[in-house]
Order: sequence, then C-alpha cells, then structure tokens
Amino acid sequence: MTYFGINIADFSWTCLRDFDLTSLCSQTSIIDILKLLFIAVFYTSLLVSLIRRHSECGSNRKNWVFLVVSVCCALISIAHFCNGLKLWNQKSWLASTFRAFVWLSLTISLHVQRNKWIKSLNSIWWASSCVLASALNIEIMFKEHTVELFEMVQWLVHFSLLFCAFQNLPYFATSEGIQDTTSLSEPLIAPRVETKQTQLGHATLLSKLTFSWVNSLLRLGYSKPLALEEIPFLLPEDEANSAYQDFVHAWESLLSENNNNNNNNKNLVLWSVVRTFSKENILIALYALIRSICMIISPLILYAFVNYSNSTEADLKEGFSILGFMIISKVVESLCQRHFGFGSRRSGMKIRSALMVAVYQKLLKLSSSARRRHSTGEVVNYIAVDAYRLGEFPWWFHITWTSAVQLVLSIVLLFGVVGAGALPGLVPLLICGVLNVPFAKMIQNSQSQFMMAQDERLRATSEILNSMKIIKLQSWEDKFKNLVLSLRAKEFIWLSKAQIIKAYGSFLYWMTPTIVPSVVFMGCSLFDSAPLNAGIIFTVLTTLRIMGEPVRLIPEALSIMIQVKVSFDRLNTFLLDEELDSINGYGRNIKQSSVNAVEIQAGNFIWDHESVSPTLRDVNLEIKWGQKIAVCGPVGAGKSSLLYAVLGEIPKISGTVNVGGTIAYVSQTSWIQSGTVRDNILFGKPMDKTRYENATKVCALDMDINDFSHGDLTEIGQRGINMSGGQRQRIQLARAVYNDADIYLLDDPFSAVDAHTAAILFNDCVMTALREKTVILVTHQVEFLTEVDTILVMEGGKVIQSGSYEDLLTARTAFEQLVSAHKATLTGVDQKNESEIDSDIEVMVHPEESQSFNLTKNQSERVISTKGQLGAQLTQDEEKEIGDIGWKPFWDYISFSKGSFLLCLTMSAQFAFIALQTASTYWLALAIEIPKVTSGILIGVFSLFSLLSAVFIYIRSVLAANLGLKASIAFFSSFTSAIFNAPMFFFDSTPVGRILTRASSDLSILDLDIPYTLTLVAFVAADVLVTICVMVSVTWQVLIVAIPATVASIYIQGYYQASARELIRINGTTKAPVMNFAAETSLGVVTVRAFNTVNRFFNNYLKLVDMDATLFFHSIVTMEWSILRIEVLQNLTVFTAALLLILLPKGYVPSGLVGLSLAYALTLKEAQVFWSRMFSMSSNHIISVERIMQFIEIPAEPPAIVEDNRPPSSWPSKGRIDLRALEIRYHPNAPLVLKGINCTFKEGNRVGVVGRTGSGKTTLISALFRIVEPSSGDILIDGINICSIGLKDLRMKLSIIPQEPTLFKGSIRTNLDPLGLYDDDEIWKALEKCQLKETIRKLPRLLDSSVSDEGGNWSLGQQQLFCLGRVLLKRNRILVLDEATASIDSATDAILQQVIRREFAECTVVTVAHRVPTVIDSDMVMVLSYGKLVEYDDPSKLMETNSWFSRLVAEYWSSCRKNSSPNINRQQH
Repeated sequence: MTYFGINIADFSWTCLRDFDLTSLCSQTSIIDILKLLFIAVFYTSLLVSLIRRHSECGSNRKNWVFLVVSVCCALISIAHFCNGLKLWNQKSWLASTFRAFVWLSLTISLHVQRNKWIKSLNSIWWASSCVLASALNIEIMFKEHTVELFEMVQWLVHFSLLFCAFQNLPYFATSEGIQDTTSLSEPLIAPRVETKQTQLGHATLLSKLTFSWVNSLLRLGYSKPLALEEIPFLLPEDEANSAYQDFVHAWESLLSENNNNNNNNKNLVLWSVVRTFSKENILIALYALIRSICMIISPLILYAFVNYSNSTEADLKEGFSILGFMIISKVVESLCQRHFGFGSRRSGMKIRSALMVAVYQKLLKLSSSARRRHSTGEVVNYIAVDAYRLGEFPWWFHITWTSAVQLVLSIVLLFGVVGAGALPGLVPLLICGVLNVPFAKMIQNSQSQFMMAQDERLRATSEILNSMKIIKLQSWEDKFKNLVLSLRAKEFIWLSKAQIIKAYGSFLYWMTPTIVPSVVFMGCSLFDSAPLNAGIIFTVLTTLRIMGEPVRLIPEALSIMIQVKVSFDRLNTFLLDEELDSINGYGRNIKQSSVNAVEIQAGNFIWDHESVSPTLRDVNLEIKWGQKIAVCGPVGAGKSSLLYAVLGEIPKISGTVNVGGTIAYVSQTSWIQSGTVRDNILFGKPMDKTRYENATKVCALDMDINDFSHGDLTEIGQRGINMSGGQRQRIQLARAVYNDADIYLLDDPFSAVDAHTAAILFNDCVMTALREKTVILVTHQVEFLTEVDTILVMEGGKVIQSGSYEDLLTARTAFEQLVSAHKATLTGVDQKNESEIDSDIEVMVHPEESQSFNLTKNQSERVISTKGQLGAQLTQDEEKEIGDIGWKPFWDYISFSKGSFLLCLTMSAQFAFIALQTASTYWLALAIEIPKVTSGILIGVFSLFSLLSAVFIYIRSVLAANLGLKASIAFFSSFTSAIFNAPMFFFDSTPVGRILTRASSDLSILDLDIPYTLTLVAFVAADVLVTICVMVSVTWQVLIVAIPATVASIYIQGYYQASARELIRINGTTKAPVMNFAAETSLGVVTVRAFNTVNRFFNNYLKLVDMDATLFFHSIVTMEWSILRIEVLQNLTVFTAALLLILLPKGYVPSGLVGLSLAYALTLKEAQVFWSRMFSMSSNHIISVERIMQFIEIPAEPPAIVEDNRPPSSWPSKGRIDLRALEIRYHPNAPLVLKGINCTFKEGNRVGVVGRTGSGKTTLISALFRIVEPSSGDILIDGINICSIGLKDLRMKLSIIPQEPTLFKGSIRTNLDPLGLYDDDEIWKALEKCQLKETIRKLPRLLDSSVSDEGGNWSLGQQQLFCLGRVLLKRNRILVLDEATASIDSATDAILQQVIRREFAECTVVTVAHRVPTVIDSDMVMVLSYGKLVEYDDPSKLMETNSWFSRLVAEYWSSCRKNSSPNINRQQH
C-alpha cells in the first residue's frame, strides 16, 4: 500500500508535523483522528449506558443485513490484525493494529445499540466513515493511482455501513415514543404537550434563539401523527381576546378623536392596528434591517477571499480573519432572518385574530338595515379573506421597506466596487424596475377582478348548497351547475391573465442577474473603471443576485399592499356601520315596571329607510305581567315586525319601547345551531335535570329524544338539516321554556306541527308551563284564540283591533273574516258526515268514556327512524389523511389534469436554464485566466449564455402557468360535477362550510400556489445540486461536509415534515368551524340578542379563533425551527469550502475558480432554505389536492338520463302512482323508515297524506322524487318503474311545493322561472292565482324587483306563495304539496286550496298536511303511523268508522271546540 512514495500503512499521524492538506498522508491522518474521536464517544456512551442500566432498545433484533455487514467487518478486522502480527518488527504494525481495532469497534456497534443516543451516534459514525473512505479513494483515483483489491473490499463494506445507517432511520419514527418506554422523560412528553401552554413562556434565551422550545412537540409529532388535543395552548399575550382588547382600546380612542375633529377620511382600522402592534414591530424591523446589512456584506467577503487567494504570500491570520467575519455575518443573518419571519407572522396572527374578533363583535351589534347591507356571505368573507390577508400585513410591510433598503445598499456597493462602470448597469435595472410597475398593476388588477369573480361564485355556491334539496327536487342541477361554471369561466379569465403575466414577471426577474451583469462588465470595459478580474466579476454577480430579490419583491409587495388597503377599507366600512341602540339592551329600554311587562307608545317603525311608508304605524301597546297576547292577521300584515319592535330589532322612527324583564324568543324560521339536541335546549345555561325534563316534556320532545340513537346527545346537522321541521320548531320552543325568561315572544311556533301536537304545545307549554309568564304569540291557528287574554288583529302594519275573542267577534270586522275563513275549512266536509264528526268530538271531549281510543300525547310525536338514527352521528368529524401518504397527491395533481407531457417540457426548460447559467459562470471563471480572451469575447459569450437562459426561464414559466391552469380546469369541473351529482344524504351529513372551504381556500391554493411551488421545488433542488457540484469541482474535499450536511438536512426536513403535515391538516379542519360559527350567528343573531347570550357566543368564538391561531402559530415556529437547522448545516458546507480555500497552497486553485466556488457557496444556504420552504409549502399545499379529491370521489346519485330507457315525452299522461311493497331506509344498516307500503294513487285523484310528525310523510315524498332510493319494492308512475329511468326525466315531470320555501337571490322573475321557459304574461297570471299580483304591482321594478339572500325581504308566507307560483307555471300531471300552507293564515290557505282544486283538477295531487281540513275533501286519504300504511280510503268512508283518520279529525275538532264550534253555532242561530 504505497502511494507517491509514502507508505500509508505507516502510522499516518506523523504526517501532521509537516502538515499539507494536499498530501495523501495528511488527509489520511485527519481521517484517523476522526475515527478515533468516534470510537471514544461510542465507548464512553456505552459505558454510561451500562452504568445507568438502560434496557436494550426494542428494535435490537437485527435483520440479515446487519448480520452480514458485521461478519464482513469482523473479517476485515482479523485481516488487519494478522497483517499487524506479520509486521510486528516494523513500525507499520501500530497502524494495522489501530485499523483492526477500528473495524472491531464497527462490528460491536452493529450489535450494541442500547438506546436512542447510541443508535443516533452509530448512524452518524457509519455514514461519516463511508463519506471519508470515499473521499480518500476518489483522491487516490483522481491522481491516477490504482486502488488495491483489499482497499476496494473495505470501500464496499463502508457502503454497506451507510445502508445500515439508513436502515436505522425508521427507528426514530416507530420506536422513540413507543418502544423506549423505560426512559424517565419519554412518558411525560404527551401529557405535557396536551395540558400546558406552549413552552415559549418559560424558555431560556438560547432556547428562544434556536426555537428549541418546540422540540417536544416535534418529537411527539415524529413518533406518531399529532392530534388536535396534543397541540399546546397559546401564551395569554398571543390569544385573541388579549389582541382584541388592545385593538378595541385603540379603536375607541381614535373613534372619539375622529368624532371631535370631524375627520371622516381616516382609516380607523389601519391606525388602530398601528397603535396596537407598532411596539413589537420595532424589534421585528431591527431584525429585518440587520439581516439586510448582513446580506450586503456577502459580496464584500467574497471580494476579500478572491484578493486573499491572489496574494503571493500565505497569511493564515488574514485568511482566518475573513473566515471569522464570514461565520459571524452568516450566523447573525440566519438568526435575524428566522426571528424576523417568526416575529412578523406572530404579529400578523395577533392582528388577524383581533380583526376576526372585531368583525364578530360588530356582527353581534349590527342593526337590521346594516345586516341587509352586509349579507352572511360577506361577513364570512370579512373574516375568511380580509382578516386573513391582513394577517400577512406585517411580513409584507417589512419586506417592502427592507427590499428598498437592500436595493439602495446593493447599488452603493456596486458603485464602490466598479465605480462609474455601474452606471450603464442601472439602465436595464431601471427598465426592469419600471416594467415591473405596470406588470404589478396588471397582476393587481387581474387578482382584484379574480377575487371579485371568486366572491360572486362563492356567494352563488353558498346559496346553492343551502338550497340543494329544492334544486334536486326541481331538477335544476344543470341550470345552477351552468351558473357556477359560467361564474367560474369569468373567474378563470382573470386567473389565466394573472398567471401568464406572472410568467412575464419571472422573465423580468431573471433579467437582473443575467442581462445586467453583461452591461456592467461592458461599462467597466468602456469607462476602464475597474479591471475585469475574478474579484470584480464574482463580486458583481453576487451583488446583482442579491439585488434580484428586491427587484422582484417590491412590485409584488406593492401589489399586496394595495390588496391590504382594500381590506382595511372594507373592514373600516363594516366596523363603522350602524349598530343597534344598546344603551340598556339591544334596541330596547329595560325598564322595570310593577304593572306592564311591555309598553309601546306612539311607535312608528320601518325596515327600509328608503320606503315611502313605515312598516308599523301608530303602535300603542300595554301588556301586563302574566298576560297571554295573540297576534293574528293576513300574510304580510306586520305580525313578525311587531315582535321585532319589542326586541328592538326594527329601526324606530318615533315613540318609545319599554321592556320590563328578560326575553325568550322563538323565531318563525327555526334557528338551530350545529351541535347536540341538549346544547340547543340548554343554550349555555347550566343543566337542571328537573327543569330540562319538564321543558322537553311540555314541548313534546321526550319521545323524540328517546328514539334518537344518541338521545339528546344526537348531533344536529348544519341548520338542523337532519331534523324535521316540527322537531326543529319544538327544540326552539324547549330552548325558550328552559331559559325561564319573564317575557316570551313566539312567532308562529305551531305552523310546522300537526294539529294535535299544536294543541299539546299550546295547552301544556303556553298555557301551563308558561302560565305565570307574559306571552306574545303570533299565530294563524284561530282555534287557540279563545284561551288568550287579548287578541291583536293586524293589517297593513297597524293594530286595527284588540280585545278578547268574544269582543272582537261581536265587532264583526277583520277578525270575523279570519274566523269565518277558519270556519269554512272546518265545515268543508259533506253535511252527511257531520254526525260522525260530532260523535268523534264527543269521543275527544270525554275520552274516559271511550276505551278504544287510547292515543296519548306520548304517542303523538313519536319519531320513527330519522336520518340521525344511526350508529354514528350524522355529521361526522371532517376527514383528513393521516401520516405520510407519499407522492400520491403529487401524482394525482399531474395525472388528473393529464399534464405529464407539459411537466416534462417544463422540467426540460428548467434544466436547460440551469445548464446555461452554470456554463456562463464557468466561462467567466476559466476565461479570465486565459490572456488571449479579450474583454469583448468574455462579455459576448457570457451575454449569449445569459440571454439563452432567460429565454428558457420564460418558456419554463409559461409552461408551468399552463400546467397549473390545465389542472385548475380539470379539478374544478370534476369537483363541481361531483357536488351536483352527490346524493342528498351527502348534503344532510356534510356542513356547508366544509364544502365551501374546498370550493374557496383549497381551490385557490390549487389555482395560485401549487403550480408555482411544485415547479420551484424541482428547480431549486436542481440548483442546490449544481451548486454543490460546482464547489466540489473546485475543492472536492468539501464533500466530506457537504454529503453529511445534505443527508442531515433531508433528515431534518423529514423530521419536521411529519409534524408540519399534521399541523396543516388539522388547521384545514379548524378554519371551517370559525366560518360556520360566524355564519350561524349571522343567521340567528336576533335569537342570540333576544336571549341575551351575546357574551357566551363571543367567548365561544374566541375559543375557535384561538384554536385556529394555535395551529398557525405552531406551523410557523416549526418551519423556522427546521430552516434554522438546515441553514446551520449548509453554512457548515460554506465555511468548509472557505476554510479549504485558505488551507490549500497558494496557486493550487486559480482565482477565477475561487470566485466561482465562493459565489456558488454563498448562494447555497439561500437555495437550500428556499427549497426547504418551497418543499414544505408544496407538501402543505398538496393537502388541498387530497381534500378536493375526497369530494371528487364521493359516490354519485343515479344518472340524470338513462339513454336506453327514456320515458315518452307525454309521460305521465295520466298521473297514476303505484306503490308496491315499498320499503325505505336511509342507510344500509339503518332501521326501515317506510315499511312495506302498498297502494295506488289513481289518475286525477287528490290524495291526502296524514300522520303524526315524523311518521314518514316527508320520506314518502322523498322516495317519490328518488331523493332516497327504495331499499326494496317499486314505485310505478303510469306503469313505468321510476327507478329504471333517469332522475332528470323523473323530477322534471313532477311538481312540488316543499315544506320549507326556498328563494334565491335575484329577481321575482328568476325565482318563478329559473329556466326562463315562460313569458311575462304567463308569470303575471300565475302571480294573480297565488295572491301575489297586487303586492308586486306596487313595487317600482315589478317582476325585476329584487329578492335578497334566502328571500329575506319577503315574509315566510309570501315565500311559500312564490313556490306555488312556480308549480302553476309548470303544470305537470302530478303535484306534491309537502305541508305547503303551514306558514299562511287560514283565509289565504282556503283561497289557495280553491286555486289548486281549479288549476289542477285533472292532475294527481298528493298533499301532505298538518291541518286536517286541508285534506278532508281529498278523494283518498293515506294515514301513516311509524312508517306503516294503516289506512288508505275515501275520507267520507273513514269518517264513518272509528278509524285513525277520524281520530285525527276529532283531535283537530277538539282543539277547536272551545272557540270555533260554539261560535259557529252562535252564528248559525
């Protein structure tokens, strides 16, 4: 083993006396010293482990690879030992014996891995041994000396050791927190993270500097996937409430100053944020400034190094001084950069939280007129878009001014280095900068238009999702899907413009480091201001690369600052909008009175200030304590508005409103929160079991709760979607009863329940449970009016009559008309049935005399298998992937959009750019050493390479943009189709917010971020690899550090990514609850204020905001943790390269290559860090692909059209419906909801469907429209099995007026005729028939008059009349009325029944009704009970027997007997 005349077998440390880094002997000596260090640490650790008696690691069982490698190591050790014995008398024996000892130690290390530390040490030792051996052998081969066979064998075994080191890596993921259970500290990790605040509060200075305080969370996240409850809490100073209190203090101070100065132009939100958060941002600004200064120092260090290498004498002191200065500047730069990033985002998080809370607090105080100006969707946007955007404000603000500082300092440095030669370079730089401005404006304009188009699409999407049931019933999916796609097409135009303009922008960005250097070099040559040597050339290149970042960032930063200003303005407008007068309560005076509970004196109220006449006029009202007041009148008379006046929700023009106690309010449209039944009833009050049970009992909920699979812990879907209308209304009522208020405002609470249940609710709840309370009841049920103390009759916004039932009836005015209409419905049965009716009344009046009639209240509301009655809750926790799912989402992104070819072209352009860039710098490094190369040739060739590379970067940018746009089209169209084709159960069990999150933020990430990050990951990875290759080509020894540093960087990246991935996934599930809660509150804010639960809702919202912020906070700190460590490792590579250039003999490396190596080395850290950030971002962004794919893959409902089996165009010509052994269940494992229904609805018949609430009436209708597919049995319409044809062919031929009316934002015309099939004359005729013509004639824009979100500007009764208008236009042979007249008064109901009888005389009409008189004149009546068909016959025949139907009629009559029957008799006499 003799090389270059040196016997390497000799103990090589003797070479240290005449140390020369280029000599093989010196290099071998260094390697031997490192081996000795590793062995010393290994045996020390082993000794400590034995003393502590740690049990062996659970993964100590070796696989065959470890055994084979250990045998090889042992054999090599024996070979060296034998060689030592042979050379015993020679001085080489010591070297052979030492190497035998090294290999023996390696053999032992493969078998003894007692704990985590030893295992980690072994892995580093084996990897380092391989790298060092490889470096030495490469050097030997490089100098053209052969390598002996024995050395080759040892080299191969070294590679086997490297493989073993990688085999050890999975241990840290599987064993650390699971198998090493004997460690004293290990079991404490999870509980500490679960129960305590983040450790930042009590971290040491060093721990804060290095972010080590987050180690425990990362350790836990690496050992297993993180769960939400394991994430530490925020510090009190970071919590939303703390940030909000500081913000609101500044806001109020500025508001008072503004009012005093009458200055309305000042943006108070901006200046409140500045006042609140400016102090902490001063430190952040200092970090940013120091970081910018350190970056500018880098070219100067490079200049010093090149000059040092050019000097004739080796002055190590000078060299080490430069190296020390480099180390200090790089360490300070890294720390400042990391703390600037962390600090600015932490400050942004607090700003975001403060503004989110401020918006929510404002929402709780917003007046009714202001609420109309800011819809629910817009309020959610203020939180989801504007507040989040302002969370990025501090980072972008500091980036803007530091970029400007960096640019100025770079230009000063450039002039300092090359003098006047820099002047020509400023021209293209200025051109690029000026060109960036219009590009920035164009991007800003495109993004603004994109955001506006996106807002419009999301508003429409939200409305469609909330109304999906009616869309499916009416088969309007294509219409609304096309609407969404057309809105997306507008959005896509601006998206594609923005992406293509960004591609031009990237071309401009790369012009700075490519074209500008050529011009500067030409300037130096022309003005002769500086020689074109290595020092000047590479200093200029490094300076211009530093300048490239601010040139690119400043326009982008200005663009974002413009967006920030828009968001500040939007929030300022919202937060300054009108609030309710809340001096003594929300818009009402709380005035304790011994006599009156409610007083309104000379009250005039108006909803819309632009309206000509007030909504309520001349209201004078005195309601005494304990009185029961009923308010009645026709649709649109102002009954609900009167309750709003008492609540203080309607703007008051004049008069006074005094309320003497606490209020409980039940709205006409039931407002139910997502959560459990119990939570909705308790509504924040502590549980009082007796009071709770009484509340559920008097509201007829006890049997429902018993039948729910989870009892009162059953989850209610969003907006109560998995509860029937009656259940939602009774839950609302139970909430009010349990609240134990002084005054009860009940807005038509009985409209959604059947007559018997209504009677129970009135008698047991209103008259008994609330007997000592003051109750104001708005109702259409005339039968209850005899029981109340006073009746208020309203018409046209005025109380036209008030008094007792008898007094008002005697007056023979408007009230008499209401009673007469009610009487007409009651006497609608043929006179021949009167005796049967009377006899049944007797049965009800004297139930104790009839043993056969045993129906009780407990049976009345029994609910059969509802949609919530499953083994699992209806609304499940949001799905999220767990752990590392590899490259699947990346591949999904490419393959789903069929973008493989585009990706290949993009990568090819990318690699061509890198190759040309590298060639251009190599040319400069080599050409300056060749005297024959003139300045012209030098600059010309460099310019050619640079221009070509700029062309390729442009091609890459355009291709990447097109790849992203192609993916956007593919994913959006598939996602939209999947949503519209999803079965109804998907919408019942999936909160709207969950779908909207994917339709908004996830799709935005897919549109804007993924194409950018994915291409950059590939680009920067190649750039890092090329940088290391360039450094190695100059000083190969850098591999000794570069390879371990790169391996360690990849390991740290993986270690961090395990936690970061789960944090981002969990964060994806914590955003939606914040938005959902705000949306729910916006819809139910009247109820929240009425119950005086504003503070509780506010506190719950704070918790949700903090939960979201916690995930964000730990995401940013873990990223900074990983990047800091990767920076340290890559800086080690840079420092090593610099050290080698100092230690190598003078002239060993040409100055051009020194400059080249350092120029690349100084970019290595930034490139590696940028890659780590981009890789993390792309890994986080790709989760959006996972989430969208989850919804794309949901099972679709049956096809809209079955081409092979389309019904005739005239179908159904008769309208005959046959139900054959029909069975329905909502899920494969759920109980049957309909049980073997057999009957026929003959053509032209009017069929009434009756039964208790939840008996299966609505399910039958759902089956008829195939909202739910039959589990067995058939439904035939005119002989065609509806399950054999397409859904569209079926639903287009059926008409329905649903239980809950649905209107869409738009005009009256678009609501009546969404498909645009009818002319205005037909629409006016339909409006006339449904009693709306006169109302609409009074509106200035007639059919183009607006309908607000969810029809909010029309009463519930009027909304139902619009739905009737729709079916009058369609005129199908089959009409279904699903409790269609529940929300309108008896008089209007009677008129509508006449209209339906006249207009649909030849049609089959199926009517589901709570009011028995609605179906009493039907041709046939179907009675359902517990999902079974108990009766189906002519109603007159059923009335002749003691049938279920006759009992239902009797119950209705019984509930009316105290008012209607006696007075009917009185009027007849």
